[in-house]
Amino acid sequence: MCRTLSAFPTTCLERAKEFKTRLGIFLHKSDLSSDTGNAGKPEWNNKHSKERNFSEDVLGWRESFDLLLSSKNGVAAFHAFLKTEFSQENLEFWLACEEFKKIRSATKLASRAHRIFEEFICSEAPKEVNIDHETRELTRTNLQAATATCFDVAQGKTRTLMEKDSYPRFLKSPAYQDLAAQASATNASPSSCSSAEPSHT
Repeated sequence: MCRTLSAFPTTCLERAKEFKTRLGIFLHKSDLSSDTGNAGKPEWNNKHSKERNFSEDVLGWRESFDLLLSSKNGVAAFHAFLKTEFSQENLEFWLACEEFKKIRSATKLASRAHRIFEEFICSEAPKEVNIDHETRELTRTNLQAATATCFDVAQGKTRTLMEKDSYPRFLKSPAYQDLAAQASATNASPSSCSSAEPSHT
C-alpha cells in the first residue's frame, strides 16, 4: 500500500502512472493496419494482460525477440520505433502473415495472398520487404496454389533480419531504455505497491 501518497511526489502509484504515460507517448506513432489486428493498441486493462504485470512485460521484451513479438504492447512499441527508422515494413509483413495463417476460407486465402504479395513482396511494392530474388520468386510460385504456408520462407527471413538488425537497436534506443528504467522503478518496491486498498489501524 502507498501510505505516503500525499507526502512524496514519486510514489509507486505516480511512478506507474508516469510509466504508462511514457509508453503511451512512445506507442502514439504506431498505426498498424487492420491486417495486423489490434497489435497497435496498447492493452492497459485487457484481461489477457492481467496474467503478467505490465512492467514485467516491458522488461521481458529484452529477454528475447520471441517475448517481444508475443506481447501486443511490445509489438506496438517495436512498430513505433521502426517507424522512426522508416523500416516498419518488415514487421507489418510479419504481422500480416500471422493474420493470413488464420484464414480458413480458400477463396479469402487466395485473395489475401495476392494482396500481401502486391503490398510487400513484388518489385517496387509500396512496402517492399528486404528479401532475396530467389525467395521472392519462390513466393510468387507459391501463389499459384495459395496455402496458409505460402509466405513461410519470406516471413522467416524478414523475422531473422529484424531479430539480428532492428531488435538490438530497439533495445538500445533511448525510448526503450527509459521505459525499462521506469519498469524497474515500478518493480523496485513490490510490497509497498501490492495493494491499492488503504490499511485500517
